[in-house]
Amino acid sequence: MKFLKLIRYQNLLMLAFMQLLFRYAFLKQQDIPLALADWQYGLLVLSTVLIAAAGYVINNVMDVATDTINKPNDVVIGKGISETAAYNIYIGLNITGVAIGCYLSNVIMRPGFVVLFILIASVLYFYSTSLKQIMVLGNFVVAALLSFSVIIIGVFDLFPATNGENQAQMASMFSILIDYALFAFMINFIREIVKDIEDVNGDYNQGMNTLPIAIGISRTTKIVLALAIIPFILCLFYTNKYFLANNLFIVTFYAFAFVLAPLLYFIVKIFSAKSQKDFHHLSTVLKLILLFGILSILVIALNIKYNA
Repeated sequence: MKFLKLIRYQNLLMLAFMQLLFRYAFLKQQDIPLALADWQYGLLVLSTVLIAAAGYVINNVMDVATDTINKPNDVVIGKGISETAAYNIYIGLNITGVAIGCYLSNVIMRPGFVVLFILIASVLYFYSTSLKQIMVLGNFVVAALLSFSVIIIGVFDLFPATNGENQAQMASMFSILIDYALFAFMINFIREIVKDIEDVNGDYNQGMNTLPIAIGISRTTKIVLALAIIPFILCLFYTNKYFLANNLFIVTFYAFAFVLAPLLYFIVKIFSAKSQKDFHHLSTVLKLILLFGILSILVIALNIKYNA
């Protein structure tokens, strides 16, 4: 159980579920060729999960002092798992994840693509050791890495199978993945800032320079409010242009009920949020919005299938 807490298995399960969902609920339902066999795609998911797990391990090692103040019950290092053991786990997870990435890069005859896995592992390390202490940049990096876990599906499964005959169709599929990656980026970026507000006391004691520490909680809350309005408007526009205009009424209802309504709830509640408990609740709301937003790809596929 200590090991599962160390790698934050709930987040890893969500990451794996998201990647499997995009392939089997969406890409597999289209009349397009895919570059990876099912077991090879499973390796892609495993590689992503292993590297992400390594990132959580090194982050936990570097955050012991901060988490002791902010989340004492979540501290694992020194309570069942030593720092030395954690470093060994970190190295093992990264080596295995990058090795799988190297194999897959050769499978699609793009050996240079292994750089992507090495880059992700490196960015996660530098995030934990230094980038997270730089105001806003750390939030941006975490959000960008999550969105890239969607884009990498297209890089390994769509791009190698693209040719002159199917280029337009493949570009359309890739475009949809990018839309979802952008949605994931925006929601997770906002959530990272909300988590900074929630953890402001521990971060301040550790000398970190997060946005709420630099400009205050009140001003940061106003920025979060402004940022939340952006995905709300974009999702509203997207729903009208692509779902409602194409008579995808079930998807339209789903988008309003499970994405737009919770986003509106978040926008309203951020006004009155004051306590650590309030911001923790809002962080959970954003996590659910992200989950339901990703699940919409399944609703879209089912709606199209049964309307055909």
